[in-house]
Amino acid sequence: MLALQSLRVAYAGKRVLLTGHTGFKGGWLAIWLASLEADVTGFALAPSTEPSLFEDAGIKDVCRHELGDVRDLDRLRRLVHEVRPEVVFHLAAQPLVRLSYEKPLETLECNALGTAKLLEAIRLEKQRCAVVVVTSDKCYENREWVQGYREDDALGGHDVYSMSKGATELVVQSWRRSFFPPSRLPDHGVAVATARAGNVIGGGDWARDRIVPDAIRALSAGRPVPVRNPGAIRPWQHVLEPLGGYLLLASHLLGPDAPRYCESWNFGPAPQSAQPVAEVARTLVEAWGSGSWDPAPEVLAPHEDGILRLSIDKAFARLQWLPRWGLREAVVRTATWYRERERGTRGKALRDHTETQIVDYLQVGAEGKAA
Repeated sequence: MLALQSLRVAYAGKRVLLTGHTGFKGGWLAIWLASLEADVTGFALAPSTEPSLFEDAGIKDVCRHELGDVRDLDRLRRLVHEVRPEVVFHLAAQPLVRLSYEKPLETLECNALGTAKLLEAIRLEKQRCAVVVVTSDKCYENREWVQGYREDDALGGHDVYSMSKGATELVVQSWRRSFFPPSRLPDHGVAVATARAGNVIGGGDWARDRIVPDAIRALSAGRPVPVRNPGAIRPWQHVLEPLGGYLLLASHLLGPDAPRYCESWNFGPAPQSAQPVAEVARTLVEAWGSGSWDPAPEVLAPHEDGILRLSIDKAFARLQWLPRWGLREAVVRTATWYRERERGTRGKALRDHTETQIVDYLQVGAEGKAA
């Protein structure tokens, strides 16, 4: 199991390059890494939403903040040369399914080609490091199975976003086989793995067309929460769940058995947390303390998968990783964070609240049992 002290031992003083630190998941990871006393450099575009976790929680105060585009190979090479990272977490991406219908080429370029350029920058600069590339549960060819997808199931994707994440997995696989084979790790020094997470929720997400940010905007305005696909089943999890998995995975990539971990990994919720969107909306309204939700189907809406689940058997068996917060706890913690912000909490105070949730998360075992 994850332990705060063991993570601090792994990361204290380590030079970490984190792409996508101005986003939702990247912001939480920057705060967590800073609390572990890592030397963090963030590289990303400016925040894409207003408001943003990056601005609200003052994340530029806990890391070196570098603006840039992961599609810029020259810029990436200079950054890798300057930082000389020992660990790289690659989260920079175009993260929205619906936006991929509006900007298909940009989505593919950012997600797949951006990853290729980051790996190429590491290769050209001969930088020895552990690399965790974050993709998505949507990288799988969705067959509407009831059972969870395993890491060796077929990649695919109906929409451009999902395809771009499957393509990103293939990019990593190709660079690993061609330039960073695990069997020759002592020679090149680059240990690369990919991580596929479920539908992540938590405080500080302001993206459009996502159930939680849409719900918070509606609840704050006294409107019913619109739910496009109330029956769609997703693997819901608090943002700390996959981030803990990424941190644990990278710590293994830094260790003596690193070649064994240069693979793809699922970090999803327990099976009972794969619930319909309607259940998330209902629980969020209850945790908020007021409001309501209404089905709001859209005519001619883009395709969305009906069922999506992940198998986490591999992460449990080989990393001893298990989710700690069930769906209700994840939703309650999310609502609490947004309520704190609504009270006017900003900057270091909001960052402290975020860190408190991290500490609370680490103090329990699997699915909320005492650690």
